[in-house]
Amino acid sequence: MDPLSDVLALLRPRSYMFRGFDAGGTWSIAFPRSRGIKCFAIVSGECWLAVDGVDGEISLSAGDCFLLPRGLPFRLANDLALAPVSAASLFSEAERGGVVILAGGGDCCGVGGHIALTGDHSDILLSVLPPVVHIRRDADKVALRWSVERMMEELRDPQPGGVVMAQHLASMLLVQALRLHLARTGSGSVGWLSALGDRQVSVAIKAIHEAPDQAWTLPILAGKAGMSRSIFALRFKKTVGVTPMEYLTRWRMLLAADKLAHSSQTVSAVGASLGYASESAFCNAFKRVMGCTPRRYERRRPVTPERDDTDLGDLALAYG
Repeated sequence: MDPLSDVLALLRPRSYMFRGFDAGGTWSIAFPRSRGIKCFAIVSGECWLAVDGVDGEISLSAGDCFLLPRGLPFRLANDLALAPVSAASLFSEAERGGVVILAGGGDCCGVGGHIALTGDHSDILLSVLPPVVHIRRDADKVALRWSVERMMEELRDPQPGGVVMAQHLASMLLVQALRLHLARTGSGSVGWLSALGDRQVSVAIKAIHEAPDQAWTLPILAGKAGMSRSIFALRFKKTVGVTPMEYLTRWRMLLAADKLAHSSQTVSAVGASLGYASESAFCNAFKRVMGCTPRRYERRRPVTPERDDTDLGDLALAYG
């Protein structure tokens, strides 16, 4: 797989709640802080988005899509001067996966899903994303339109298997939005995701992901990138934020943590699968990166987030 697919697979994303909204009238709705990534799209009409801690309001129109990767509190409204109502009061009676009609609807319609990350280390993805990813270019909207329209069909006219279909569509929206954000990221951005847009650095990252067990060295990775060792080291640190060897070790430890939590492999076998000649060397690296020994970590069991119908910041997208 490619590096973005590798990370998403490791984080085990799944959409476990999604709803649509069709509203008329004047409104303002406040959503609380939440966990995971929310993915939203406007099908028709216009509204405003205001995110706590983010300067300025964002104008949204038909075809726009946005992600809220960090779960910050936010408001959606067609008049931000209005005192907002809570999302809980609006959606408390809504059915899972349905479309809520407010004041007769007809003015603005949209769909949103909550992407729960069931992996243990979501920060590897979320920390490199801005609080809001707004997709608004006409060419980009075309890439998202089919998924959005198909999801609205599933919500408006439930069919057998519709829940699974909508979950897959929400995951598609997430990947598409991340791809578009990556394509539009400026050259001054720093972070793992932004580095995938650097042709030479991304070659080295891909090589690490394809064979994490290999005995990678700085000269070998620089050769993969077609650069001198010194220039590659500076370029990698500038774009990714860590050195190539630090990235290699962190990625190996994230893979090790996933194996310890979700497989029956022994500590020694996990270390060997990631290129460590001795168990002690692997244990030392694991403790340095993860903060505990592999044996202590393997006693943990992954916890699947429970569905919480009261956390309506995770549940729905509201428009009006």
